[in-house]
Amino acid sequence: MGARAVCGQDFQELEAPTFGNLLRRLRDNRGVSRERLAFNAGVSASYITHLEKGDRGNPTREVVTALTRYLDRLVPLSTADRRQLDDLAGLGAGDFPSVAELRRAVTPEMTRTLELHNPNMAALMDTRSNLLATNDAWKDAFPGLSEHGNMLRWFFGNELATKVMVNWESDARLIARWMRALIGRSGNADGFADLIRELGEFPNFRYAWSEGGVAFAPHVFTLHMRNPVTGARRRAFAQTGRIDGASYPGQLLTILGLPG
Repeated sequence: MGARAVCGQDFQELEAPTFGNLLRRLRDNRGVSRERLAFNAGVSASYITHLEKGDRGNPTREVVTALTRYLDRLVPLSTADRRQLDDLAGLGAGDFPSVAELRRAVTPEMTRTLELHNPNMAALMDTRSNLLATNDAWKDAFPGLSEHGNMLRWFFGNELATKVMVNWESDARLIARWMRALIGRSGNADGFADLIRELGEFPNFRYAWSEGGVAFAPHVFTLHMRNPVTGARRRAFAQTGRIDGASYPGQLLTILGLPG
C-alpha cells in the first residue's frame, strides 16, 4: 500500500527515460513539429519518428548536437536536460549484476568499516538502491526498512517513511528526478525497467514520476529526519561515493550519514 493515496488521477503506463521520449518531450514543450525539427537538424522527419519511438539505434554525436542546437535556439535547454540527452544517446552499459552477486562481493572488511561508523549511519547499496549491508545506526534511522530491502521501496511504500522524512513530499519529487538522471548516466534504461514497474504500484511514486524533469544528485545532500516515536528531529549530511575497486566497479555505493 502506498504511503499517500492520489485520488482522481489517471496515469499512462510508466516509462523509463529514453532518448526518444525525452526528445519528444523537449520538442512538444517547444511546439515544434517533427518535420520542422528534422529540417533544421539536417535529418529526415521519418528518422525523428523512429528516434522518438525507439525504433533506431543510438544517434551519432553529430545528430545529437544538431538536434540540441535547434531546440536550444527555440527555448534554451537546461544543463540537466542537455546532459540527459547525451547520457541517453550513449552506448548501453550491459546487464546489471544481481543483488545476490553484489552482496557476495561485500567483504568482511567492508562490513567492519560500516560498524566502525556507529553511532553515525552507514550503508552499502547498489545503483538501484538495493541495500547490500548496513550498520545498526542505519537500521534504527529507517524503521521497517528490513521488510523492503530497497531504499526506494521503503520510501514510497512504507507509511513510516512519511513520518521519518520531514520533507517527504519535496524529497519524493527530487528522488524521481535523481532517478531519471541516474538511469541516463548508467546507459542501461532496460536494467531499471523492473524497478520502475514495481515502484509504479505505489500511487505516490506514479505522481512524482509523472511530473517529469531531471536533476543530478550531489555527492553530499541533507537529510531532515524525525524519530517516528518521539517526534525528535535531527539533520544529517549524507555523503555518497562509488566503490571502484570491488568486484563490480561502480556498482557499489557507500552512503555515510554525518551529524548536521
